[in-house]
Amino acid sequence: MDVIGLLGIVAGLALLVGFSYRGWTVLLLAPAAALVAAALSSQPVLAHWTQVFMPAAAGFLAQFFPLFLMGAIFGKLMEDSGSVRAIAGFMTGWLGPRRALLAVVLAGAAVTYGGVSLFVAFFVLAPMGHAMFRAADLPPRLMPAAIALGTSTFTMSALPGTPAIQNAIPMPFFGTTAFAAPGLGLIAAAIMLGFGLWWLGVVERRARRAGEGYRAPGPTRDAATDPLLRERGNMAGHFDPAELSSPDERRQLDLFGVEVDGGSTIAAAATPGAPVGSGSFNGLGPPGIVAAALPLLVVVGINLLASLVVLPRLDTGYLAERRFGGVDLSAVGGVWAVLVALFVANLVLVALHWRRLADLKRSIDAGANAAVLPVLSVASLVGFGAVVASLPAFGLVKDWVLGIEGGPLVSLAVSTNLLAALTGSASGGLTIALEALGPTFMQVAHTTGLDPALLHRVAVIGAGTLDSLPHNGAVVSLLAVCGCTHKESYRDIVVVGIVGALLALVAVIVLGGIFGSF
Repeated sequence: MDVIGLLGIVAGLALLVGFSYRGWTVLLLAPAAALVAAALSSQPVLAHWTQVFMPAAAGFLAQFFPLFLMGAIFGKLMEDSGSVRAIAGFMTGWLGPRRALLAVVLAGAAVTYGGVSLFVAFFVLAPMGHAMFRAADLPPRLMPAAIALGTSTFTMSALPGTPAIQNAIPMPFFGTTAFAAPGLGLIAAAIMLGFGLWWLGVVERRARRAGEGYRAPGPTRDAATDPLLRERGNMAGHFDPAELSSPDERRQLDLFGVEVDGGSTIAAAATPGAPVGSGSFNGLGPPGIVAAALPLLVVVGINLLASLVVLPRLDTGYLAERRFGGVDLSAVGGVWAVLVALFVANLVLVALHWRRLADLKRSIDAGANAAVLPVLSVASLVGFGAVVASLPAFGLVKDWVLGIEGGPLVSLAVSTNLLAALTGSASGGLTIALEALGPTFMQVAHTTGLDPALLHRVAVIGAGTLDSLPHNGAVVSLLAVCGCTHKESYRDIVVVGIVGALLALVAVIVLGGIFGSF
């Protein structure tokens, strides 16, 4: 019976992976896959749907929807105020065309570490990158790897305090904050960034020796209007691409025709006389670099203060009451810190840039709408994981994972890696793994004296490695907006996004096993 049940789990996962890759909505696939697994395990199907799947999905919504909401609004306001564009323009202008790859990497890192959504960053960095690559005479096939390195690696999983949803998901499971294992996180970030830049330098030199220069990009696909890209994007990020500025609005910003002035700086003014729209900056040019970057600094600073200074000093004994869930601060403090940071940053952003926001209500509405489908998609994956974990055959899976040689850190890394690879989503794979195995790993940590902060960092970095397989929504969307193909650019994405992250993961496991969390 356990073997048949195990085949049911595999069949459910295959259904989820196969049809999601073809663009079917995970809102339907996750419960369908869970019911297939339950039925093949001879378990009550309806009870698993309404009494297991739905409470788990609702629990995820209760914990994380505020973060998705504040983060999506922040990303939309940063886009519509011109702040993301101003930061990208400053980086590229400061470093110049000769350092085009480095400029794209650092611009992406700056905006995503500050809390801007991955897809907002993609849609600004791609046209900026084409302008820089054209001036530097570099082949645009290298651009997706540069953007991926800056936006989807060390700022997502390694840098302490990153507000990425992947870094927030383990907090309720392990009682940690966004700054878990900061020393190990910094080491991992240095490995990812250093290795990625080294590889980009290698392929740049090869391209120049081969006489390969800039060429016009292929046809691009727009995730705001392409249903397949939108569905895959919602699996990979926390911002619905449909709420990005429309192609017409981006043309009003001249984002697809930016030129390099004097060979060193990026033109930053909106097209004169452009109609007022969501991205028109209300007839004004983008803000200065200080005003553009200040909200990002607020996110990092407030998050740090709230996590380490303010919240621990508050009297939160009321959390033990039944109406507040009967928990302590460790269960909610990390989420609260990021939530407060994003809320304050939104207020600062509006205060600084209200004149550039042509329609504040429209921007906020679009940001709020952009949070809904991604959070429901990830919540559905959580429900699927809860059903799988409740099946009798899951004991075989748990025993296999915990029996992997190398200890709990290796077991955790393998489980998050595999599930992220199968789902094509770091957040999806991470939530399934922790929903099913999080309590078990916490029990092991208490038994062995392992610091939960170390579990947090290993889980997040592990989920951010094999998630970048070809079917990953972020990879597909990035290639589409850059006008590149898997054949042209995917190898370099693998090196900077998977190989570099795996090297960092191994380093964290080895150092954490020797020295513990630091």
